[in-house]
Amino acid sequence: MTSADVSCRVAWADDAAAIAAVQVRAWRESYAELFPPGLLDTMQPDELAQGWAHSLTAPPDARNRVLVALERNLVTGFAMTGPATDPDCDAVADGEITDLTIDPHKRGQGHGSRLMQACVDTLRADRFVHAVTWLASTDDALRTFLTSAGWAPDGAHRTLDLHGDGTVTVNQVRLHTDLGAPGAD
Repeated sequence: MTSADVSCRVAWADDAAAIAAVQVRAWRESYAELFPPGLLDTMQPDELAQGWAHSLTAPPDARNRVLVALERNLVTGFAMTGPATDPDCDAVADGEITDLTIDPHKRGQGHGSRLMQACVDTLRADRFVHAVTWLASTDDALRTFLTSAGWAPDGAHRTLDLHGDGTVTVNQVRLHTDLGAPGAD
């Protein structure tokens, strides 16, 4: 029996198209009940890839990173790490994980766990001692995954207005975890 060649690494600019393709497939499956019919159909990988390429080549902070989960050279998921941006967070001590996303046909194969661990390791290397992440209040699968990994709700919640006119809103809750003191492994 052979094991799959799986890993996680910091994303390269050449990964932009693959990240965008994973994002479109994952969002269409995961958020179909959350967004109005047809909205997700308008997402185009080519358009999103341009934004990803910019994020990968010109991050706003040296601690902003995009990580990818890989099966051989196939991008199976992605996540972003960086300083927490919420007003009640300390941008020096508090890191944030955003967009923890696994390709729907690759879920349940350990890619999410590896990617989460890579995010935690990256945040620790960047000397953050706490981490937060936001998720849709209705995303029970992600909440279960995160709480089983030691994350817990911290009482913060928000409503995102995706179009700015109140027609598409997403209620979110924030979870947090203690990363331990830098170098505490």
